[in-house]
Amino acid sequence: MGKTLYLECYSGISGDMTVAALLDLGADEKVLKAALESLPVKGFEIEISRVKKAGLDACDFLVKLDRKHENHDHDMEYLHGHSHAHHHEEECGHHHDEEKCMEERQHVHEEIHEYCHDEHVHEHRGLPEVLEIIENAKISERARKTAIEIFRILALAEAKAHGVPIEQVHFHEVGAVDSIVDIVAAAVCLDNLDITDVVVPFVCEGRGTVRCQHGILPVPVPAVVNIMEAFKLPIRITDVEGELVTPTGAAILAAVKTASRLPEQFTIIQTGIGAGKRNYERPSLLRAMLIEEKGENRPEESSRQDEIYKLETNIDDCTGELLGYTMDNLMSAGARDVHFTPVYMKKNRPAYMLTVICDEAHIKKMEQIIFEETTTIGIRRMRMERTVLEREETVIALERGEVRAKKCTLPDGQVRIYPEYESVAELARKNDIPFQQVMEEVWGSTWKKERN
Repeated sequence: MGKTLYLECYSGISGDMTVAALLDLGADEKVLKAALESLPVKGFEIEISRVKKAGLDACDFLVKLDRKHENHDHDMEYLHGHSHAHHHEEECGHHHDEEKCMEERQHVHEEIHEYCHDEHVHEHRGLPEVLEIIENAKISERARKTAIEIFRILALAEAKAHGVPIEQVHFHEVGAVDSIVDIVAAAVCLDNLDITDVVVPFVCEGRGTVRCQHGILPVPVPAVVNIMEAFKLPIRITDVEGELVTPTGAAILAAVKTASRLPEQFTIIQTGIGAGKRNYERPSLLRAMLIEEKGENRPEESSRQDEIYKLETNIDDCTGELLGYTMDNLMSAGARDVHFTPVYMKKNRPAYMLTVICDEAHIKKMEQIIFEETTTIGIRRMRMERTVLEREETVIALERGEVRAKKCTLPDGQVRIYPEYESVAELARKNDIPFQQVMEEVWGSTWKKERN
């Protein structure tokens, strides 16, 4: 059974803060390093350390780039804090000699200006190039899917900000090596911790402006605003003069958030704190908690209550092929379930009602697919409460091979095993035997275990 993560974003969120918080929460450092070493990308190394922020002990995750791969444009300087200028300014903040501080800053920026005339400095990547890097990494499929989803969200946000098709987006910011590392690292840590639900009540953001490659931009920056709008992420604007939420941080939230409300009662299983690189009046910290719901209405700890959304629309002028294609796209994009119901519309026209079950975070994406792929002009939306049995992934060992299954516990303590269709079908094809024969062997094996 997966775990529930609560992200406390009082100081915003960025990619490195997220990775640091997850490492502090217990993500396996060796697994992360092995995953990052498998990336077909050169010119970086990571550093994991302990730092003090507002007197609190926190984990720090730093991507250190070599001179050739260091991204010196202002987007990276302000959004991710990995440029040479950023580190010098941070160190300079500890000096009491303001004149000396300004001289050091000027020296750094002159050095960057001179270096950026080298035509080989910037490696701008399009979405296909970034996705190819992720596809070739030696990481789990769940981590791969999460990382790809984060980049797709970023690509859509950047495309809208610059007014270009997604195919023409080149990642000046998020395509840089350090951002690829941040995003893949976050996906690997989430998978390693077996996070399946993420609660984010709100995200705090600063105000004012920041300087970037394209000039002076307002805070939140356009890419963050586009992500917040598309995925209905709840945001609180603070009095902090500066940027608390980076596009990478916003995209991570959009990709993994499943709920906005904490349970009425819950216990904290583990806590982690990730440090940011910036110094504002509020400490740059992201606190992450593994939580477990508790309450009188939770039957015997064998079921839990959560919320889902049901999207419906009636369609009478689409082909069967188009509807089937739409279903595949919806499931690939994160729908919990998709089905069609035969209905009769006005003038007794035979039609289908398309129903999609999804999390709140996926509503915008589901509706976009439905509008783009079908002829509907309206979608009904309903928030629904549901009770879910506690379940866990298990494997049933047969003489012919293994079958993946779900093990569910009923409120009265009874246990039921539900074999995964694809796993059964794969074993049947592999052994050239009927599907039903494999199912009978599964049930026979399950029955023997219960007797023993």
